[in-house]
Amino acid sequence: MTSSVTGTERPAEARGRPALLVVGLVVAVLASVALATCLGPVMVPLRDTMQTVLYHISSDWFAKPADPVYAQIVWQFRLPRALLGAVVGAGLAVVGVVLQAVVRNPLADPYLLGVSSGASFGAVLVLVIGSSAAAGLGLSSSAFAGALIATLLVYLLAQRAGRVTPFRLILAGVSLAYLFQALYGLLLLHASPYDVQGVLVWLFGSLGATSWSDVGIPAAGVVAGLVYLLTQARPLNSLLAGEETAVALGLDVARFRVRMLVVTSLMVGVMVAVSGAIAFVGLIIPHLCRLVVGADHRRLLPVAALTGAAFLVLMDLAARTVLAPTELPLSIVTAVFGVPFFIWLLRQREAGREARFG
Repeated sequence: MTSSVTGTERPAEARGRPALLVVGLVVAVLASVALATCLGPVMVPLRDTMQTVLYHISSDWFAKPADPVYAQIVWQFRLPRALLGAVVGAGLAVVGVVLQAVVRNPLADPYLLGVSSGASFGAVLVLVIGSSAAAGLGLSSSAFAGALIATLLVYLLAQRAGRVTPFRLILAGVSLAYLFQALYGLLLLHASPYDVQGVLVWLFGSLGATSWSDVGIPAAGVVAGLVYLLTQARPLNSLLAGEETAVALGLDVARFRVRMLVVTSLMVGVMVAVSGAIAFVGLIIPHLCRLVVGADHRRLLPVAALTGAAFLVLMDLAARTVLAPTELPLSIVTAVFGVPFFIWLLRQREAGREARFG
């Protein structure tokens, strides 16, 4: 048997070392944030980066940075951007893990269920027409409202005789995703060229305008969502064994699915509002992590969160440095770098399995 979205087996080599893996991933996240903070058109030495961060943490204990230009670059521009990238990457990976378990489909992610498209429509409405078109809501609030509306519609359309099934959830989600994409495409037809350019950059994901004020709410939302989802690891595991088994274990599957959809939609709305729609992270990272730790959500959720955090920070670094001074949209970079790596990893996994079993 192999690890998948429908099983809980973990590779033997990872079974005894989950704590060591988590520690390694924490180091990887910190290293990726440090790298993203140091590198760019202006190279900031690691010593100056650390001095700037420590000074802002406690000016009583640490000396003021020697170079004010370096300090401004690190504290005002690069560090909040890197931290937001870590938060959004972790959140998207966790949402992908949960959705794939809830709908029992390895292709499930926020895009498949229309949540990202609903959030994008809400944001485009404000960007093109103005907040008056969204009942006075700002960009973040409108994206958040769009995600919630999309979730509600998916839930209503997926019901049949009072039950919500994974198949109907996917059909409803895909249909609504196309609908929301058509609606914001219609808005773009009537927008000025300047507005269209800004919206397209946002739709493909960008952390370029990040400030410290953008980090707090998404970080709180993702951390709270992750903590809650960790408490639901056992019900998520029971779903992997099949709906009948979950019911036999005492799980109210219909209510549980609704709770998971609401929680993940809240997380997606908070993230999309500050980063735009970033593709592939919620699809790729859960599978990569399952290949290492299996599908037990007690281990999979924290590993996916840390892996997603490091992955998106590095992808954002590539987005602003590969073709500098031009900055690439994040969804393009995650696809170009992430998908080939994912395919390579799957091929390596298959090759290893064939070698073991002949």
